[in-house]
Amino acid sequence: MKKTRGYAESLKSLDTEEGIDLAFYRPVGYMWACLAKRLGIGPNAITIASIFLGIGAAVAFYYQNIWINIAGIVLLVWANSFDSADGQLARMTKSFSRLGRILDGLCGDIWFVSIYIAICLRQVHTPGFFMEHPWSIWVLAIVTGICHAKQAAMADYYRQFHLYFLKGEDGSELDTCDELRSRWRSMPWRNNFAAKITLWFYANYTANQEITTPAMKRLRKELQSRYGKKMPPHDFRAEFRRLSLPLMKYTNILSFNWRSIALFISILAGQPWLYFAFELVVLNILLIYMVMKHESICRSLTAQLKEGKYQ
Repeated sequence: MKKTRGYAESLKSLDTEEGIDLAFYRPVGYMWACLAKRLGIGPNAITIASIFLGIGAAVAFYYQNIWINIAGIVLLVWANSFDSADGQLARMTKSFSRLGRILDGLCGDIWFVSIYIAICLRQVHTPGFFMEHPWSIWVLAIVTGICHAKQAAMADYYRQFHLYFLKGEDGSELDTCDELRSRWRSMPWRNNFAAKITLWFYANYTANQEITTPAMKRLRKELQSRYGKKMPPHDFRAEFRRLSLPLMKYTNILSFNWRSIALFISILAGQPWLYFAFELVVLNILLIYMVMKHESICRSLTAQLKEGKYQ
């Protein structure tokens, strides 16, 4: 019973958990987290280890050898189990930090930048269109990478917003660009160079999220003006959860699991460029739908607040 309770407490929320994660990555991540806790290893060390595993997977994806490719798949699955473990360990030990959140976000970016480079190098060394026109695969990779970054950022933003209303500030990592930039300006450069640079990047990352969601930003301002630092009334939070919950499955699709399945299929099929096509077409359509739907929800709730529905 104690072990079951400990595992449940290591999860963010069943609202935002994905089926593959619950079936595989979270149980395996919990195992790694328990081992790390006994050994005195912190969440950031696990994150850094996952980065090296992800880079190793990318190297394996370069080769046109199915067994080496399968080894790469195993390494990337292992890396993602570590990526799950770092967050679970942080929740188990209450060792949260903004550096940890930023490092966790960079982890996936480093994996996929490495994988993109490996795919491009593999394609330009494979007879066919991309060998004859090598510039085209690099352009395709850059455009896809920009879209990937946007997809992952928005999926994370919507999950954090959902968790804020579900579990409050302690259960969410929701920040605002204005607060982050104010903290950046007040932080002296002396003895804080790395922290200040990191905060600058994180503030701009958050600004990019806010630019894409003007209706959500207006809703947050309306809530701030009405309730200040206090949580909105229970009936408002319940209504937001009801409307937002169906979108959580899309945030999960835009995260690691389904993306990696498409990657594995394209690698094993010997056509890794198809992964770029999947991201550009399927995931971008999903992103656009998710943003439009969430913005509609925020506009509706803002109007209801102004009409005085929630007191």
